[in-house]
Amino acid sequence: MRNTFLTGLLVATAVLGGPAASAQKTKPLPRPKLVVGIVVDQMRYDYLYRYWNKYGADGFRRLLGEGFSFENCHYNYVPTYTGPGHASIYTGTTPSGHGIIGNNWLVREAGRATYVTEDKSVQAVGGSAAAGQMSPRHMLTTTITDELRLATNFQAKTIGVCIKDRGSILPAGHAASAAYWFDDVNGAFITSTFYAQQLPEWVQQFNARKLPEQYMAKPWTTLLPIEQYTESTADDVPWENTFVGETKPVFPHDLPALLGPNGPAATAAGPVKQPGAGEPPRTKWESRSLLRTTPFGNTLTLDFALEALRAEQLGQRGQTDFLALSFSSTDYVGHHFGPNAIETEDTYLRLDREIARLLKALDQQVGKGQALVFLSADHGAAHSPEFLKSQRIPAGSVGPRLWRDSLQARLTRRLGPGQWVLSYENQQVYLNRPLIAQKKLDLYQVQQLVVELAVQFTGVTRAIAATDLQKSHWESGLLMYLENGYLPSRSGDVMVVMEPGWLESYSYPVNKGTTHGSSGAYDTHVPLLFWGWRVPQGESAFPARITDIAPTVARFLHIQEPDGCTGQPLQDVLTKKK
Repeated sequence: MRNTFLTGLLVATAVLGGPAASAQKTKPLPRPKLVVGIVVDQMRYDYLYRYWNKYGADGFRRLLGEGFSFENCHYNYVPTYTGPGHASIYTGTTPSGHGIIGNNWLVREAGRATYVTEDKSVQAVGGSAAAGQMSPRHMLTTTITDELRLATNFQAKTIGVCIKDRGSILPAGHAASAAYWFDDVNGAFITSTFYAQQLPEWVQQFNARKLPEQYMAKPWTTLLPIEQYTESTADDVPWENTFVGETKPVFPHDLPALLGPNGPAATAAGPVKQPGAGEPPRTKWESRSLLRTTPFGNTLTLDFALEALRAEQLGQRGQTDFLALSFSSTDYVGHHFGPNAIETEDTYLRLDREIARLLKALDQQVGKGQALVFLSADHGAAHSPEFLKSQRIPAGSVGPRLWRDSLQARLTRRLGPGQWVLSYENQQVYLNRPLIAQKKLDLYQVQQLVVELAVQFTGVTRAIAATDLQKSHWESGLLMYLENGYLPSRSGDVMVVMEPGWLESYSYPVNKGTTHGSSGAYDTHVPLLFWGWRVPQGESAFPARITDIAPTVARFLHIQEPDGCTGQPLQDVLTKKK
C-alpha cells in the first residue's frame, strides 16, 4: 500500500515538475525590446485635434489609430513647469515626493536660488562649463528608467535626449547610461562627468556634422501655403513676440540674416532671458540659441536620437532598453508666439513628420510591434492674455518682480524696515525667516499677513500659508494641487493662486506670447498615448493622472515601480493586444 502511494507520488511529480514544467519556467519574460518615452514640451491636449486635418497618416494619426489614448489626462499639482513635469512623468509621483518643485527655487541655507539640474560638483563634457555642470542630484526618488537599470542588473541601456538639459537629465534618471543636451555656445550635444569622462565617438562625429548651421542657413517658411493655416490667428497680431532684429512677427523669418556675422541675433549683448520659464540666465544671446525657437530644434533632436538608436543598438541587443526623448522647441515657440500663432501650428505640423520618421525607424531597426512608446507633455499653456481680451474673455497678467516689490513695500509699512521677502518663485513667497525670528515675530502670523495682503492684488484669487497647507490633506480640488506641489525643505511660505486666464509676465506690462504654471485645465490637460508592444487600440475618457505613466510602464516591463511612486497602473491599456 505504501509502495503504491510512493509510486503515484513520483509519477505526479514527474508530470507536474518534469521537462514541460521546466520549459515553462524558463520561457523568456515577455518584454518589449525598447521603450521610447516621448515628452512634447508645452503640448496642450487640444493640439492633437486642432491640426488633425493637416497631420499626415504616419505621425500623430498613426499613434492614435493604432494605439491607446487617455483623453482625460491631467497634472495633479502646481506649478506646472518643465522640470516638475518631466520628473513627475518618470517618477510616478508629484513634487512633494520627488522634490523637483520648479525649474528654480530658493535654497535658504545658501541664500541663493538653484537651477533644477545645477550641480557644481561635476564638469562639462564636450561643452561650456555653464551648460555642462548638470546632473539629476536634486531629484529625490528613482525613475522608471532607474528601475529598469536595477531590474536588469544594469544591462539595460537608458539614454536621455533633449536640447534642454532638464528634459534629458531628469527622465534618464540617476543610474542612466547617458544623457545628452544641447549647448548654445558650441552648437553641440554635450554631457557631464556625472555620466562619462568623454563623449562617445559617435556623438563627436554627430557634432562634427554641424547640423545646426545647416538648419539655420535658410529662412523659416511655412510648410504649407500660409493661407491654409486656418486654425491660427492672422500672421501679424500684437500679442506675438518678434525675433531680435525683426519689426513684425511674420513669415518668412529670415534666419540667415538674423544670424549673420553682424546679425542682431548674433550680437545682442546684455543678460537675455531665454524663452521658456526657468532657463539659466546667459550673458549673451548666442546665435545658435535661436535654433531652439524654431521647429528645426526638434529636427536636430530627432536626428541625434536616431543616431543614438543606431550607434547604441538600442532594443537590438537582446535586452530591453529605454530612450527618453523630449522635444522642446514646441515650448520655446509657444512661449514666444502663443498657442494661436501660425508659427506654433507650423511647428506641430513639422513635429508630426518627425514623429512619423521616428516610428518608421523603430519599425525598421527594432521591429514592428517590438517597441513600447508613450507620448505625453510636461505641461500645457495658457492663451495669450491680449488674445483672450480681444475676444472679450477675462484674462490678464502680473509682473512677478513688481508683485514681489509691492508685497515687500506693504510688509515694510506693517512690520517696519527689513528685507521681509527673500524671493518670489513658482507663485510662492519666500519670507526672511531669520529676520522674523530676530524681530521675535511669529512665523505663522507673518504668513497670515502675507495671505491677507496677497489676495488684495489684482488677478489673485487665493493664497494659503504653508503652515495651513501642512495641517490637512486634500484628495481633490485646488488645495490638492498646492499640497502635491509642496515640499517643506524647498518650497515657500505662502502659495499664491492667480485667477483663471491670468499668468505671470516677466516683460510686464507688455503681454506677448504665453506661459504656464497654473492648475487651470489649459496647463494641466495633456495628451497621453501608448503605442506599440501589446498596446490595444482604443481610448478612454476616465480620469488619468500624469503620475500613472511610470507605474503603467512598470507593469508592461514586469519591474518595480519607482520608489516614491504614488500613481496607479492604467488598466485599460494593459489589456493584451489580440
